[in-house]
Amino acid sequence: MLLLRSALFNLFFYLWTLLLLIILMPTLVWPSGNPILFIGWVWGRGNLWALRVICNLHVTFRGLDKIPGGPLLVAAKHQSAWETFAFFVPFRRPAYVFKRELIYLPLFGWVIWRARQIPVDRGKKGGTLASITPGARDALQRGQQVMIFPEGTRRAVGAPPDYKYGVTHLYQALGVPCQPVAHNAGLFWPRRSFLRRPGTVIVECLDPIPPGLPPEEFADRLKAAIETATDRLVAEAGA
Repeated sequence: MLLLRSALFNLFFYLWTLLLLIILMPTLVWPSGNPILFIGWVWGRGNLWALRVICNLHVTFRGLDKIPGGPLLVAAKHQSAWETFAFFVPFRRPAYVFKRELIYLPLFGWVIWRARQIPVDRGKKGGTLASITPGARDALQRGQQVMIFPEGTRRAVGAPPDYKYGVTHLYQALGVPCQPVAHNAGLFWPRRSFLRRPGTVIVECLDPIPPGLPPEEFADRLKAAIETATDRLVAEAGA
């Protein structure tokens, strides 16, 4: 039954994504990315609905009242592809920091480019961090939330944390609060796995970190907050 439900959801996911990408094609000439961000919210809500109906996989968001208004840097744990669409629900106008190579994907790459997401030019020697700063500042001016996964790639549940300097660089460069986010999605949507397991994903928005802290203090505080909460949420799901 788990294999069947996972297969049905994966079929829905790709067909739903393709349908919305086709719908979005006319918006590529729209003067702003607003329609694309709205469709991103529809994409996220539709996937969460299908997970609930097909796979009996639910989601609970905690601490949404802690999200500050105004310009914001969001730093979240990255365990699977689940959070890339689910975070459209608590953060309605996200600007994700993403690998520049994704721009060259047909349809999908064009859409994320028009949605004014923030590409990372990893081939730019000595300038990788500098390459994301202008895009992040522009996103904040447009009223978007800058979204970054501090470890840079998906990490398996229980794997040792591997936080990169990029999030600290953005924290210093942008001078805005940082919203840490922990979750346990990797238990139910494991990375590099076909299976979608039943249960309840818990996403928790933690206490925001104010701007202006020294780089080392910020990095230590962010890592401790996210990792402690993630371990707690994983244990809670297991219990």
